[in-house]
Amino acid sequence: MKSPVRRCRDVEHGRGQVWAGSSFMQAEQRIPVSKDAITASSASAMWFIRDACGIVCALITWLLVFYAEFVVLFVMLIPSNNLTYSVINGSLFNALAFLALASHARAMCTDPGAVPKGNATMEYIESLQLKPGQVVYKCPKCCSIKPDRAHHCSVCKRCIRKMDHHCPWVNNCVGENNQKYFVLFTMYIALISLHVLVMVVLHFLYCFEDDWTKCSSFSPPATVILLILLCFEGLLFLIFTSVMFGTQVHSICTDETGIERLKGETGRWEKVPCWEAMRVAFGGPFSLSWCSPFSQLSCKRNPPELLTLPQGDIIEEDVIQIPLS
Repeated sequence: MKSPVRRCRDVEHGRGQVWAGSSFMQAEQRIPVSKDAITASSASAMWFIRDACGIVCALITWLLVFYAEFVVLFVMLIPSNNLTYSVINGSLFNALAFLALASHARAMCTDPGAVPKGNATMEYIESLQLKPGQVVYKCPKCCSIKPDRAHHCSVCKRCIRKMDHHCPWVNNCVGENNQKYFVLFTMYIALISLHVLVMVVLHFLYCFEDDWTKCSSFSPPATVILLILLCFEGLLFLIFTSVMFGTQVHSICTDETGIERLKGETGRWEKVPCWEAMRVAFGGPFSLSWCSPFSQLSCKRNPPELLTLPQGDIIEEDVIQIPLS
């Protein structure tokens, strides 16, 4: 008879048969536990990952936006003699910057879809009332019951439903619950970068045609250095965020996360159409709320609903199949 460790490896790789009490079941007939059967933890209203690298990257992101704000306002717009040009571009830039930072904050402080920690007990499995033949997977790292399409994040130290990747720039995983905000963040940063590049080019043309001392309140060398740094920042982030935005939209439309493509796990589930997947990711039918990072944001301070998990010892097996009888 195979050892438990060997038997679990066979199940994970789809080889041989799975022993369930007194019944055998072919591996291709196994039904994993869906994400709907295992709810996410709502024990805390605020989600924040205490990761030093992620916190530093998030602060750098905000500082770069504030640097662009400084150069746009005090180097290009305020010294300009064209009031209409300054008002229109200043309003547009500040609106996009505000939406970008709001999207970043929502992506960073929203639970990406974490599975309750330490719920891998036989009592909890029995409370799920699963059907015979279904298979329960336990994460050996966080001792949680993993629903289908969930993966463990070594930084968050949790299993995340539909985890796409862990992004240090938002100090959080991109998962089922916050993918919309990450998409909005990349979109608004790309728009800001494009807007900045256009304004920098126009400002350089204006300064070359006129006296450099009249096109900025700073000295000509300082003005050139500030504009070159802003141009480099805008070009870099335009390329990076545009690629990320396109990748995320493609992942939503194909119903495949980045980690699933990387591990070759595609094709194990019934995919939903592109438009339906977009509606699920963005929280409803197409409307202006798709572009708002403030949708589904409530100011009510209701106490969070605590999940009462059945108590018991953590199971030792990584794979448990519900017996057929």
